[in-house]
Amino acid sequence: MLLVRPYYFSPYFLLIYSLQPGASAAGMALLSKFRLITLDVTGTLIAYKGELGDYYCMAAKSVGLPCPDYKRVHEGFKLAYTEMAKTYPCFGFSAKMPNIVWWKTCVRDSFERAGYHYNEETFEKIFRRIYSTFGSSAPYSIFPDSIPFLKWAREKGVIIGLVSNAEYRYQDVILPALGLNKGSEWDFGVFSGLEGVEKPNPKIYEIALEKAGNIAPSEALHIGDSMRKDYVPARSLGMHAVLLDRFKTPDAEKWRESGASVFPDLVALKELLTSKEHTI
Repeated sequence: MLLVRPYYFSPYFLLIYSLQPGASAAGMALLSKFRLITLDVTGTLIAYKGELGDYYCMAAKSVGLPCPDYKRVHEGFKLAYTEMAKTYPCFGFSAKMPNIVWWKTCVRDSFERAGYHYNEETFEKIFRRIYSTFGSSAPYSIFPDSIPFLKWAREKGVIIGLVSNAEYRYQDVILPALGLNKGSEWDFGVFSGLEGVEKPNPKIYEIALEKAGNIAPSEALHIGDSMRKDYVPARSLGMHAVLLDRFKTPDAEKWRESGASVFPDLVALKELLTSKEHTI
C-alpha cells in the first residue's frame, strides 16, 4: 500500500510531480531540475512606491502649479498608456520612436484626458520632471527577498534571466540603482522596449530560452505575478511556472483553481526549491 502525505495533492506537489513524470526525485532538491529561472520584474522583484498622482503632483508643484486631481490623473494615465501601447507597442520599437517621445506623448495625453491643458513651455518643464523621476530608482522599492533569492540561485549554478514589459531604462539605470546588477544578481534581460515583443506573447519567453543558451523549456522555471502575462505564455512553451501573490490579490484563488502554484513570496518558493521531501 502506497502512503502519501496530504499536502502532496496541493498545487505545490503538482509542480514537483510534473518535473519527472513516472520517475522518483528522492534525495534531489527541486532546484536541481532547473538550468534557468526567469523572473518578471515589477510586482515580482520590485514595486512602485506611492501613487502615480504623487509624482505628477510634485512635477506640477515644481513649476508653481497646484496638484492635479489624483483620481482623474490616474484614470487619464490608464487610458493614455493603453492607447499608446496599442498604437506604438513596445514603447515605439517598430516605429523607431525615441523613448522620450513615446513617454512625452503618453504623459501629455494623460493630463489632457484628466482635463489639464498646459502651454508648451509649462508642459515641457512638468514632463522633464516626471520623465527623470521615472528614469530613476525614486518611484520604486525592492522586495527584501529579491536579492538574496537571485544570489542564492546563481550560486547554485542556475542562469537568471529577467523578462519584463519595460523600456531600456530598467536595464541601464533603474535596476542597477536598486542593487539589481547584471552579472551579480542576474545574467541577461529580455525587455520589451529593446526586443520589440512583449508579454503575453510567448515569443518573449522563446527569446529568453535562446539567450540562456537554447535551454529546453522543461529545464526552465518562470516566476511572475500575472496569470495572463506570466504563467499562461510560459506554460504554453513547456516551461514550468509559478506565481507570486505579494499583495494578496483576490485573483490568487482563481489562479490556484486553474492549477497554478501560488506563493506569498520568494522565501516560500525557495523553501520548496530546496526541499527534498518530494518522493512518491
